[in-house]
Amino acid sequence: MGGSGGGGYFSGDPSTARIALANSVSETKRNEYASEANGVLSNLLASFNSRDVQAHAALIERVKDALNCDDLSVIALQFGGSVAKHTYVDGLSDVDMLVQLEHSEHLDQTPEEVKEIFEGQLSEKFGSANVSVGKLAITVRFDDSELQLLPAIRRGDSIVIADATGGEWSRIDPKRFTQILTRVNGENAGKVVPVVKLAKAIVGELPERQRISGYHAESLAVKVFRDYDGPKTLKDMLRHYFEASKDAVLSPIRDRTGQSVHVDEYLGRERSLERRVVSDAFDRIARRMAAADSSVDASVWGGLFGG
Repeated sequence: MGGSGGGGYFSGDPSTARIALANSVSETKRNEYASEANGVLSNLLASFNSRDVQAHAALIERVKDALNCDDLSVIALQFGGSVAKHTYVDGLSDVDMLVQLEHSEHLDQTPEEVKEIFEGQLSEKFGSANVSVGKLAITVRFDDSELQLLPAIRRGDSIVIADATGGEWSRIDPKRFTQILTRVNGENAGKVVPVVKLAKAIVGELPERQRISGYHAESLAVKVFRDYDGPKTLKDMLRHYFEASKDAVLSPIRDRTGQSVHVDEYLGRERSLERRVVSDAFDRIARRMAAADSSVDASVWGGLFGG
């Protein structure tokens, strides 16, 4: 009598086949989830991008006309900040304008004196209630938008604006950071700029104490994506942004434009209470994203944006 041979009617362990089938179903579900989550983020980006920067053109011309007077001669107004870097999110970013003045004799005036002229001209045109003066810029409020105007003067091949104290002129290189961000964006399949927009929108839903500035958000992106080698999808990169930034935000980041020593001076020294508050908020966001990936629940991603 012989043995039962090579396994009868089964050519393998049935439990192995069941596990393989379950894994196949799970992989399909995960692929569907990833597609849906990235679709949610893409749709949100489309809504952010629907804002037309040119809609501000008429306002800009009105501002330029208001500023041109016997005491000032404006050469050009050019977009700065998030608009120039294509990371603008309507209602969540400032529209910055660099107001380049023609006459170098303004260098003999202090930034405060030049801003006083700005304030007088703009208040006469738009009303003093709609004009406010800060250390660096003058803000003009309109019905549905704001413009932040930074007086700037060309000194040789350089541009100078008010320094961090507002009392002296300081050389800046407004294009330098934009060039760095553009390079890092290109190294990551053009996904860094869209991810910054999404991150800004999420941060905009946080309580004021937990928010960071737009420039800070962009600087963090450069830092955390410089050597990134993970998946180049919106979902994965947005999760990486908050997971890496929760640690990166604890330390000051040097300002590459020269406008100040650090882009995040408003948060104080390393590991300050203010920095730890922001870090904790970013950690909670990263955990929600991780939970969404674990539970393959794409609805969580829309909830991060308040809806």
